Amino acid sequence: MLIREERPADAAAIEQVTVAAFANAAHTSHTEQFIVNALRRAGQLTVSLVAQVGEEEIVGHVAVSPVSIASSSAAEGWYGLGPISVLPGRQGQGIGAKLMTAALARLQEAGAAGCVVLGDPAFYARFGFVVRAGLVLPGVPAEYFQAVCFRGAWPTGDVSYHEAFNATQ
Repeated sequence: MLIREERPADAAAIEQVTVAAFANAAHTSHTEQFIVNALRRAGQLTVSLVAQVGEEEIVGHVAVSPVSIASSSAAEGWYGLGPISVLPGRQGQGIGAKLMTAALARLQEAGAAGCVVLGDPAFYARFGFVVRAGLVLPGVPAEYFQAVCFRGAWPTGDVSYHEAFNATQ
């Protein structure tokens, strides 16, 4: 398996992987594929990696985009991870973990201050994500919103994702 940067020709396969990965997910609006496409159109995919098997088959994808944090002096250089998608038949094989590790490494290499994620605490804790008091995604249960700080002080305030996260088509 190869983890590599997204290429323009990968967009349709990434969409298919994303739709399949979230098809039976309990806590989703089923708009993840629209979010990835909107982030791409807006030029906001800071990191967009695919997991490729063989010559062509894309089995996973991870997107990372900038976030805004209100009311904090330490808010520069923060990013949001997600969506992250792995084909259902390939889940449980470590593909998501490899995508996570590669995406976080890319952020650190680029000098990012930190990264936030909305998702399963048990999964993301393995990568250093923690719930951080004062760092809030309004409208979601605090235990599902986590962050990892790479450098500098922890920011505080409300986090906002790019408007592409409101995409519905």
